[in-house]
Amino acid sequence: MAISSTYILTYLLIKMRKNVFYFISTCLLVFLIPIGLHAKDDGKTIKVDRFYIYEDQTHQETINSVAKKDFVPTKSNILNYGLSKSIYWIKFNLNTQPTNNTLIYLDQSRLSVAEMYLVKNDKITSVPQFLGLPSKLAQGVSFNLNTNIDSHTDIYLKLQTKEMFIVPIKVYEKSTLLDFFSMRQVFFGIYTGIMAVMFIYNLFLFVIIRDRNYLFYIFYILFTWLAQITIQGYAIKYFWSENSPINDYATVLFSCMAILFANLFTISFLEIKTYFKIGYNVLTVIFVLIIGNILLIFIAGNYIAFILMQVITSVGALIALLIAIYVYFKKHFKPAGFYLVAWSILLIGTFMFIMKDYGFIPYNNFTIYLLQISAGIEVILLSFALADKINFFKKENELAQAQALSASLENQRLIKEQNVVLEQKVKERTEELESANGTLNITLNNLKSAQSQLVDAEKMAALGQLTAGIAHEINNPINFVTSNVKPLQLDIDDLKEIIKKYENIDLTGDIEAQIHQIEAYKKQIDLDFVNNEITSLLSGINEGAKRTAEIIRSLRNFSRLDESDMKPIDLNEGLLSTLVLVRNNLPDNLTVIKDLGNLPKVECMPGKINQVFMNLVSNAIQAIKIKEVQQKEEFLTIKSWYDKQQVFISIKDTGTGMSEEVKHRIFEPFFTTKDIGEGTGLGLSIVFSIIEKHKGNIEVNSKLGEGTEFIITLQVNTP
Repeated sequence: MAISSTYILTYLLIKMRKNVFYFISTCLLVFLIPIGLHAKDDGKTIKVDRFYIYEDQTHQETINSVAKKDFVPTKSNILNYGLSKSIYWIKFNLNTQPTNNTLIYLDQSRLSVAEMYLVKNDKITSVPQFLGLPSKLAQGVSFNLNTNIDSHTDIYLKLQTKEMFIVPIKVYEKSTLLDFFSMRQVFFGIYTGIMAVMFIYNLFLFVIIRDRNYLFYIFYILFTWLAQITIQGYAIKYFWSENSPINDYATVLFSCMAILFANLFTISFLEIKTYFKIGYNVLTVIFVLIIGNILLIFIAGNYIAFILMQVITSVGALIALLIAIYVYFKKHFKPAGFYLVAWSILLIGTFMFIMKDYGFIPYNNFTIYLLQISAGIEVILLSFALADKINFFKKENELAQAQALSASLENQRLIKEQNVVLEQKVKERTEELESANGTLNITLNNLKSAQSQLVDAEKMAALGQLTAGIAHEINNPINFVTSNVKPLQLDIDDLKEIIKKYENIDLTGDIEAQIHQIEAYKKQIDLDFVNNEITSLLSGINEGAKRTAEIIRSLRNFSRLDESDMKPIDLNEGLLSTLVLVRNNLPDNLTVIKDLGNLPKVECMPGKINQVFMNLVSNAIQAIKIKEVQQKEEFLTIKSWYDKQQVFISIKDTGTGMSEEVKHRIFEPFFTTKDIGEGTGLGLSIVFSIIEKHKGNIEVNSKLGEGTEFIITLQVNTP
């Protein structure tokens, strides 16, 4: 069917045989596509008789439960289930014994879930992804097999994609797969080269001519290329990481942007507003739908936006083709011929690309890149179309001025004026660059000011935390003192009353009766209890006073937050002061272990070093607090020691820990794993800066789920 469509288009091109570029396009379609369809396959593969599939719509199935399910046989090794949120389990067996270099390759770069399991004699083995291929060369997902697999081993694949579920599965030898990738790199390089050349060339023409057709066209090239490299998996290898937020939206977003600028280019290039008013209205509606779909990506997510993008693309492409046919044949607008041929080539290439996914044509390196090949031919022809449109209008102008005797003089004048205009534009552009440079300097100063403000904000946040801790810590012993004052006053009043009774004894009266009265009063107030209570209350007041004095000493030691003078200090004293001030933030199940060695005094800025201790200890406490599963007893270990003219400080927690990716970024400014509004992302950046200014070193040891340890090393400058 695709070949029949090719020859239909060939007839159309022959009707336009006066233009050499139409002839080139004819040759490409007549000879290149049939040769490509019969091209050599993608290498020697190990055949698999049949694949079986099970669809998990609940996302709850595991390998243990799936192994007991009934699987449905598939028709080919190219699994095409359209746009789906389901997880698909694929089951198959190998006919031959694999070698240590045998790989199962999934030719899909947009997989969000890709796991492999082996089941033999009811024993389940998980196979990790194979990372032994060059990362800049390989695409998709591969798993390494071994010689322990035989025909009785069931191989299970658990797969889910981010967009369309189209996953070809093949079994290769490693060397064959590398050859396969190398050939793909050739296609990708040619395609990228064509797109880059066309982009730069037409960008240059736009700068000179300032024709909006070129502007729409270069953006169409850019977003088409971005969409293709995202689908093919090159984007996450060269431009952004797989976990980057842009990777989730890239395919739909870039595709919609390419359709948007293709729509604008069609309206502008074909002069649809002049030649076909109804077509202009229809394409305007499509333009609005594309804008709405772009907004829908960020509101409702990729799933609905992807479906709408496919519908808009299909309908818009068909309408654009019909409009081009109408404008070319009915309105005799010659530049529309290039557009018609270019668009037809892209549609045929797209149609054949889709047929490859359904097994109607061979799946090889040519058909895999058939969409890119047709897109490359399309952008070349559209570039020719832009040039032909200029020639078309130029010929009309020459015919209109053919009778003018001053044609040559007019042309010279126009050339001179054009030179003046170009010089003026260069001057304007230079002025714009100078203005932009001034704006950038202002922006840079603003950024420096903003950075300073953020650092101050981080300091204020630390100060606020410090103040809250001090207030709570001082409040406890003060409450202890004030709560003891009243009972103590009452006990003293009782003692005063006894003394008063003794002082009022009438020596001339019945002394024995008066003494008996006083003894009765002693029993009434329980004098022994009063004496013991006074001792206890005084002891409590003394303890509260001692704790208050300890807090004041810690505060005095820590209050040198902005001291910038270098002076010898005891680092252990700073650590103990920090622990006193954060004591209020310690959870009940946290035990602080202090293993402080005998340290010499170190020349440093006391306030800055105290800020380092405060930030690291506060982060450790926070990491323990946010653990989802709290142990009966968590630990915060503070250790210091001296060795070989160096002082070491270790702050270790049993908190959440960090992944390798987070660990490598924690000292970046503004990077934070906390929720929005809970941190500025400057705490550890400031810590790193302070230690660096002290010519020290900070080391991070962390394991996800087990905890983190920061080790600070400072030099001791001995005379």
